[in-house]
Amino acid sequence: MTNVLKSYLTAQSEKQYIFLLTLIFVVSSCKKSDIKYDAAGTFEATEIILSAEANGKITQFDANEGDEIKAGQVVVLIDTVNLNLQKEQAESTVDALLMKQNSAEPQITVLKQQLMVAESQIQTLLEQMKVLKKEQNRVSDLFKGEAATSQQMDDVNGKVEILQKQIKTAEQQRTLVISQMKSARDQIAIQNRSITSEKIPLQKRVALINDQIRKTSVIAPLNGTILTKYAEQGEFIAIGKPILKLADLSEMSLKAYITGDQLPAIQIGQDVDVFVDQLKGESKSFKGKITSISDKAEFTPKTIQTKEERANLVYAIKINVVNDGTLKIGMYGEVAFGSSNAEK
Repeated sequence: MTNVLKSYLTAQSEKQYIFLLTLIFVVSSCKKSDIKYDAAGTFEATEIILSAEANGKITQFDANEGDEIKAGQVVVLIDTVNLNLQKEQAESTVDALLMKQNSAEPQITVLKQQLMVAESQIQTLLEQMKVLKKEQNRVSDLFKGEAATSQQMDDVNGKVEILQKQIKTAEQQRTLVISQMKSARDQIAIQNRSITSEKIPLQKRVALINDQIRKTSVIAPLNGTILTKYAEQGEFIAIGKPILKLADLSEMSLKAYITGDQLPAIQIGQDVDVFVDQLKGESKSFKGKITSISDKAEFTPKTIQTKEERANLVYAIKINVVNDGTLKIGMYGEVAFGSSNAEK
């Protein structure tokens, strides 16, 4: 009799437990069904694939999938030993060329000394000419007064002519020295110009190597999370090979589809309510803003299961939602355009 009573009580408890679970499911389902969704879609994020811009061995790649990185942060370093050696070689060649350049200063120094001598000689001759001119004038006056002979007059005139020729020769010598100085400078400049013409390509090569060294550092262009690593530290990588995939998950984009009847009711910049499923059948709401509305109709995506729905023309829209860490790429979300739904 006791065993029969225990079995009866156990059966009643199980029935009550099953009834309670059913009631909870119905209540939660009713709670979710209170919200009328106007569209649905999946979450996307801005994804960027960073590729190598240099050949070489990866010397540093400490970040892992799921790590958050900042814009401007160096994520990957590629070996630069070979490039640094090339740069040093090019710079040494430039320095060697500079040492090959000639200078006109030693020759110019000698010519300057010759010019100073010529100038001094001209000044001396001019002083002598002053004295000789006075003598010529004195003899001329005496000759007019018949106090000097013709021989004396011819002698002084001859001395004046000789001195004038000497002055002219000295001035020509000075002009020649000045011409030699200019010629020396021009000649050296021509010689150095050919050397300089070799230096410019080498300087360009140094700049090119510096650019290649800069590209050995892979820098994050934006704040984001590493989704996928395509290479590891120690691997040899070639130009153009993907290294990692980066996505900005701080703000997600829900891509949904609406019908032509719904199109007049929405506009870019409009605030909407976005819902995602949580545990225990509950929904979590987010505030979103419509950022894009397609201007062309397209067939309903194949993810819509029924044949009739797939045949309808729809318009794609994008809704930006600030992510609190809950939203994931590919997660399903639903949209309510009316603000009243958020209060239910």
